[in-house]
Order: sequence, then structure tokens, then C-alpha cells
Amino acid sequence: MHTIVWFTNDLRVHDHEPLYRATLTKMPLIPVYIFDPRQFETQVLGFPKTGVLRTQFLLEAVADLRKQLQNSGSNLLIRVGKPEEILPQLVKELSVKGVFTSEVYASEEANIAQKLSNALAQEKVACKFFHTATLFHPDDLPFNIAQTPDVFTTFRHQVEKASKVRKTYVVPPTFRSPEGVIWGELPTIAELLPNEKSSPTLLYKGGESAALERLQVYFWEKDLLKVYKETRNEMLGLDYSSKFSVWLALGCISPRYIYEQVLAYEFRRTKNESTYWLIFELLWRDYFKWVSLKYGNRIFQEKGIKQLPQIPWKKNHAFFEKWKNGETGIPLIDANMQELWQTGFMSNRGRQNVASFLVKDLLVNWTWGAAWFESQLLDYDVCSNWGNWNYVAGVGNDPRENRYFNIYTQAKRYDSQGIYVKNWLPDLAHLPADKVHDVPILSDAEWHRLGIHYPKPLINARKWLSKEPFKTHKASKPFK
Repeated sequence: MHTIVWFTNDLRVHDHEPLYRATLTKMPLIPVYIFDPRQFETQVLGFPKTGVLRTQFLLEAVADLRKQLQNSGSNLLIRVGKPEEILPQLVKELSVKGVFTSEVYASEEANIAQKLSNALAQEKVACKFFHTATLFHPDDLPFNIAQTPDVFTTFRHQVEKASKVRKTYVVPPTFRSPEGVIWGELPTIAELLPNEKSSPTLLYKGGESAALERLQVYFWEKDLLKVYKETRNEMLGLDYSSKFSVWLALGCISPRYIYEQVLAYEFRRTKNESTYWLIFELLWRDYFKWVSLKYGNRIFQEKGIKQLPQIPWKKNHAFFEKWKNGETGIPLIDANMQELWQTGFMSNRGRQNVASFLVKDLLVNWTWGAAWFESQLLDYDVCSNWGNWNYVAGVGNDPRENRYFNIYTQAKRYDSQGIYVKNWLPDLAHLPADKVHDVPILSDAEWHRLGIHYPKPLINARKWLSKEPFKTHKASKPFK
């Protein structure tokens, strides 16, 4: 008799409750990961649901998980197919008496989980789900999920006052797995994405090992946590923010483990606004999970959580292509979109600006932007991504009205010398610092004098020089 541990977006060994609970059964363990082809299909907008950079990062994370399990005397069974079909087959083939896995928070994943549970029930095998992705356990919240406050600040105050973070689970150092199992091979990018032949080199390596190393470097070697709040709005480099979101998205690192390390840092080094602010950001991740459970499919709909009267979003494919390719003629926007395309990452400040520009200045359907982020971001998290885009579009549960990012002002404030833009837009690298962000408002004569070869702006950028450049529908909540 055996027990399956089905890994999904929880690709780690530390603080892994399903793995811990499975070891208590005393039965040999069969860790499983399944690549679902539906996650790599080309969407109606013409790009895959999971792009090549995300796919590479996922493959690295799964490979690292297999290595961690092998080091513990086990292995990772890898298959390609639909989990709700493959797992019941494995249950029958390998005499499995229980399946342990992580809880899900969005509709697609929930539908698969329900189908799986139904199929396993026919085999008289239970599928047990555990919360592994959040800082707080839902049973410890001071309200039911259906009563999750619609304002983050209210949520935060209630949780900080009444809830405690549970301790991390200590998983045994070794696991017993059966012999004779066909563990399977890791698929290639070409197999998952037939139209992609490249194997990109990423700035961030996937996997639990890389995640734990990043925390060690950021906290303890470079001592950067103490200035996190002051540097987090920067845009260039590896160390202006923790970058933990890259590994949190696939569960390569536990939010509770990060929390415990913050407490240790506060005890051994210093406690200040920055140490609190990292926990604050983990609370935002939790919040979007509970909001997703509360509102279900509404987070994916054009009318969003608020279900407001339909905003006349433009389905302007030409504008959208210019935006996603970084060819809008607005340097700050194009530089951020180029960074996303080339690295799979973008700063929090950049995300706020490019999202606002798409929906407030170009008035393009916000769900298109959310879908592109889903395809490209290494740190794509279904709840945080779609929840944040709800805010940007003005259809989320945002208490403020008329949020709008003046891109010119933002550029001058956060990239005053144009260093970030020059890094990602080499066509503008020769310009004086005071001209980089002025490109969209310069005259044709100045373009000629400065030798500028760059797309003309899609909008009249001079509107940002006025006091009230935006007077249409409600605006956004910054990305977290």
C-alpha cells in the first residue's frame, strides 16, 4: 500500500504539510508532478497561457524538487497529461490508499480538484487538501472567507489583531518510496511548447534550492532586509527588492518560512519599518487568495469584482501589440515591457505604470493585459495577478476612486537620470539624461537634432503636463 503526494504550486520539501501528513501514514510515498498540457495551450490572443520563460523556470523548479527528493531517498514521478485522469490511473496501478496535495484558490484549479476527488471517490480513495501557499491558515482568520473585508486595510487590522502565523512543518529528512516505479522523464520546452525551440537562460533560477539561497543572501549575507521599504520602488538591478515573489509563485519557498526568518532577523539584526513591510507584502498575497475564494470567477470577468456597468474597453489589437512588444513610444512603458519580455520579471513600480497606461491611456481591455502577464511573469500567481488587474481597471474592491498614474511624472520621479530606460532601450542610450523621458513631447526638429530613432507615441503625451490628464472611469490599486 502506498500514499501519493501530488505536488502542484508547492514545489518544495520544507514546510510542506501534505508531505508531512503523508509520512505519518507510515506507507511508502510516491511524490508526483503532472505537467498539464492545458497550461501551455495557445490562447485566443495568440500567445501561450504559459510562455517560454515561465516554462523554463517551472522545469528548473521541478528538476530541483526531484533532486531534493532523491537526496531524501525518494524520487519524483513525472507525467504529462490531465491530473484528474492520470492520478486515478496511478491509484489503481500502484495500490494507493490516499492522495495528499495542496489547496487551490481559483476556478480552473478547483474544477480539476473536484473532478479528481470524484474520480478517486469511485476508487474509495480520499484526496486530502492542505493550505500551503498562505501566511495565515484560513481556520485562524477572525472571519469566514465569505466575510473577507473588501478593503485591505480592514482585513490587515483584523488579522494582525486576532490571528497568529502557524509554525512551519518539520518534514522528516528521509522518505521511503517503493521500488520498481517508472518515475518518468522531465519534458522539454519543445514538447510543452511545440512552437518554441529555445532554452532561455534566466536571471532567476527555479527551485527550492535557489529560493533558500536567495533568502540567505538577501537577509543574512547582504543585510538588505533593513532597507527593503526604502529601496522597493526602484526598478533596476537584483537587490532593490527581495524578489521572493518569483519563488513564492511556484511554492519553492514557504511564506511561513520567510516570516520565521524575518522574526529571526529582527532578533539578531534589527527590527524596523522594512522588516514589517516584507510581512505586509505577504499579507497582500494572502488577501488576494481570500478575495479570489470569495468572488470566484468574477475576478476574471471584464466587469470584475464590482460587476460595474460595462466599461467600453477597446479591443484594439494594434495598440495591444504595441504595448506588449514595448513599442508604444513612451520610454518608461517600453523599457518595462522589454524587461518583462527578456527576463520574465518587472518591478512593482513598473507593473503599476504599464497596467495603468494600457487601461487608462489606451483604454484597452484590461483582461488582455492580465493574460499577457500570466503568460510572461515568472512570479505569476493567479490570485494576485487577476486581483491586481481588477484594481488597475477600477473594477476591483478598491476603496479609492480615480486612481491614475501620470507616466511622465512617474518616470521623472523614479528614473530621473533615465538609467533604467537606457538599460532596456539601447536606441535611447545616447540621449542626455534630461531628454530621455521627454522624447514623446519633443518636436520633430529636436528628434532630428538628437538623432532619435524610436517609435512615435501612441497618445498625446503632453496631456501629462496638465494638472488633470485623466477624466474617464475609475482607476487602480497598485500592484503588490
